[in-house]
Amino acid sequence: MTRRALTVLPAIMLVVACDGGGDPVQQALRDASAQRHAAAVVDGQVSGPPALIDHTAMDHGAAQTKAPTAGDRAFAASEAEMHRLMAAASGETIDQAYIAKMIAHHEGAVAMAEVALGGSRDPKIRRMAQAVIDAQTREIAEMRAWSPASRE
Repeated sequence: MTRRALTVLPAIMLVVACDGGGDPVQQALRDASAQRHAAAVVDGQVSGPPALIDHTAMDHGAAQTKAPTAGDRAFAASEAEMHRLMAAASGETIDQAYIAKMIAHHEGAVAMAEVALGGSRDPKIRRMAQAVIDAQTREIAEMRAWSPASRE
């Protein structure tokens, strides 16, 4: 029994410690997100809402090159404004830049949640949107209250 445990234990430790492991679906989602971010932000400049990005040069297939849906159009303005504000937000230090950019990001999330509240009839979506508004509004206030002197 002990001998079997000694041969199985290193194999288990190798699998657990393996850096290449993990959920392949989650990895694919992270990769796709990184690709979309890279396509939308070039040298710190936001190229516009995803609907305005030329997907024909990217190998996404026909499904990605169709016209924006009504759902996409509903969020286009708030999404574009969030990206514009995030690109414009800055700070002299990493801390200050982080706070400025995250405030813009959270304000964008609140604006998108308000669009969802205005257009969705699904009770779960409406609850999630309201939860986003509540949490992000609280976090915006917390970030606005932060100052370099307050980080003791």
